[in-house]
Amino acid sequence: MKSLRILAATAAVIGLAACNSGPKTPPPSTSSKSASLRSMEQVAIAAHKCWFASKDPAFKKYQMANELNNFGGTPRFLLVPAKQYGARPLLVVQAQGNSSQVQVFGPLMSEALGGRISADINRWRSGDASCGSAA
Repeated sequence: MKSLRILAATAAVIGLAACNSGPKTPPPSTSSKSASLRSMEQVAIAAHKCWFASKDPAFKKYQMANELNNFGGTPRFLLVPAKQYGARPLLVVQAQGNSSQVQVFGPLMSEALGGRISADINRWRSGDASCGSAA
């Protein structure tokens, strides 16, 4: 009986020592985001902040449809007419695969607002999240 207690105590000590010994390995990295998703996240956050959260009058007629986590591997966001979420997009901002290149296209690009959109997207893509000046 006494040897059984000693054996149990020894097993417990060895078990505790095993838990506390050796170098700790960091958990696997959870940053498995593609370059396109990382780039689109920074652009989408800035677009929301500068165009919509700030209530910029130039974008009052539109709403943002965020599709960053779509299953096609093409993170993007769309601008659609306000109160018509399912309408045809007027602007598509997207990146594909493992590229950080952002593509911008749609009918809004050929309107007066197109220059402003291009300047904003280019600034945000480069890492500058500032809102710039209104058009």
